[in-house]
Amino acid sequence: MSNDPLHGKTLKAIVEQLVDFYGFDTLGELINIKCFKEKASVKSSLTFLRKTDWARTKVEELYIRTLPKF
Repeated sequence: MSNDPLHGKTLKAIVEQLVDFYGFDTLGELINIKCFKEKASVKSSLTFLRKTDWARTKVEELYIRTLPKF
C-alpha cells in the first residue's frame, strides 16, 4: 500500500473532486490559471494541465491539502 495520496488517482479524478468541492470560481482564486477562470470545464482544464507541469503540480498540492476536508 502506497503512502502517496495521489497513488492510483487520475488527473481527471483529482480535477473532478476539486471542482465538486470548490467549484471553478473558488478554484480560479486558489490557483490562478485561465482554464479555471474562463469558459472553465473539466475537459479544457485537463488539456491544459497535462501540458503544463507547474500548473499540474499546483493542482496536486491543493488536492493533497484538501484531502482531509473531503
